[in-house]
Amino acid sequence: MTDTLTITRPDDWHLHVRDGAALEAVVPHSARQFGRALIMPNLRPPVTTARQALDYRDRIRAAVPAGVDFEPVMSLYLTDRLPPAEIALAAEAGVKALKLYPAGATTNSDAGVTDIRKTYKTLEAMQKHGLLLLIHGEVTDPTIDLFDREAVFIDRVMIPLRSDFPELKVVFEHLTTKEGAQYVRDAGGPHTAATITAHHLLYNRNAIFTGGIRPHYYCLPVLKRETHRVALVEAATSGSDRFFLGTDSAPHAAHLKEHALGCAGCYTALTAIELYAEAFDNAGALDKLEGFASFHGPDFYGLPRHADTVTLRREAWTVPETVPYGDAVLKPLRGGETLNWKLQ
Repeated sequence: MTDTLTITRPDDWHLHVRDGAALEAVVPHSARQFGRALIMPNLRPPVTTARQALDYRDRIRAAVPAGVDFEPVMSLYLTDRLPPAEIALAAEAGVKALKLYPAGATTNSDAGVTDIRKTYKTLEAMQKHGLLLLIHGEVTDPTIDLFDREAVFIDRVMIPLRSDFPELKVVFEHLTTKEGAQYVRDAGGPHTAATITAHHLLYNRNAIFTGGIRPHYYCLPVLKRETHRVALVEAATSGSDRFFLGTDSAPHAAHLKEHALGCAGCYTALTAIELYAEAFDNAGALDKLEGFASFHGPDFYGLPRHADTVTLRREAWTVPETVPYGDAVLKPLRGGETLNWKLQ
């Protein structure tokens, strides 16, 4: 049995850090583990220009603890009306991607895309300038069952999109289904990849309801059946370079998670790499963690792998029940419970 694991420093290719005091509270949690993180642009108002992205990057950098090397990788929020001319400015500024939220699909997505065909001119500019498209892959059709929205999205949006923009690099974010994993692996083509969260590797939808409603396991896309969790583990541990780490860590104040209309999102940034280590260990695939966490993401984004390493030790420890979050508190996933891997 392996008791220590040293891997190249990983990156997080899907991270929410909010802004203001909330940002200052959560950025250090990611910076202690990761060398880079792809920052989601769904603020209020959303980050839709290169100038806004650079200003946001400066605020994140200011929250990184002294002496820690952590670089935010910036994205813009794709809307129906985002002008194609902004794409050249974004590329020049070092922005790497645009995020497609179907309007109404998740937190702060009301400004999202209502019809992907309205964005085609902007997508053409992205393909030309080499910016990636990051997709929240769910339809918002109210006639489609919540648990089927990812599979329907593949048929309605992903397949036509890949046909119309074969050279555009696309990341299918936070996969949750067997259908999604099969599509990325077999049919998406070499310019299609996907991120998978630790919570979707570790839990199925029973976690939301065991012993009562457990709001800190509620996220969007929602946890699915066990058959889907197993398929995600198989994809993540397969060694395929089309799958890589993206936590989708989404901080919400505890009182808003535990509200009558609780917010969607699991806060995993505090213990992200330890949670992934647990998932890979459970699958007997610790030897595959480095590729998933440290190599496949930067390779797909065309960025260098890190030169330094991190070490995890098999050690039982208790996750804090809460951490400060501005004027409120934040409850991390597994807060008050035991993890068996610890970052040294």
